[in-house]
Amino acid sequence: MMYDASVPVFIHFLNGLAALLRKAEVHVQAKKLDPNAFLLARLFPDMFTFTKQVQLACDFAKGTSARIAGVTAPSHPDDEKSFDELHERIRKTIDFLRGLNKEQFAEAADRAVTFKAAGKDLTVKGAQYLSNVGLPNFYFHVTTAYGLLRHNGVEIGKGDFLARSLS
Repeated sequence: MMYDASVPVFIHFLNGLAALLRKAEVHVQAKKLDPNAFLLARLFPDMFTFTKQVQLACDFAKGTSARIAGVTAPSHPDDEKSFDELHERIRKTIDFLRGLNKEQFAEAADRAVTFKAAGKDLTVKGAQYLSNVGLPNFYFHVTTAYGLLRHNGVEIGKGDFLARSLS
C-alpha cells in the first residue's frame, strides 16, 4: 500500500514534469527566447526559481520514498543550469525510484521517519510523513513549476499537469 501510494505516483508526475520541460524547450526555441528567462523565473522575488522547483520536486520524490522505505536516498548537487541537466536530474530520480521494491515498504506505514522542519528534528510514522509532508511538498513544487511555465507563456493545460492526454 505505501509503495503504491508513493513510488508510482512520484514516477508518473516526474514523467509529466519532464514532458512539461520538453514543451518549455520547444516554446523557447520557437520564440527564440533565452532559456534562462524560464530556468530562473520565479513567481515573486522571495520564491525559488523554476530550476529549484524541479530540483525540490525530485528531492521530495526520492527523499520521501527513501525515508519510508528505510533506505538512503542518493545525493544530487543542485547545480543544474539547463533544460538538459534538469532532464538528467529527473531521470536519475526516476531510476532511483524504479530501483525500490514493494518489500522495502512492508513496514513503511509504522516506520519512524525523522526529518528536519523549521530547523528542528521531527519524528512521525511513515504513513503520516507520506500524507502530510512528502506528497504535499512534492505536489507543491511540481505545481509551482507548472505555474511558472504557464505564467511565462508555455501552452500547457491541466492535462499536461496531470501527465495524461485528453484526446
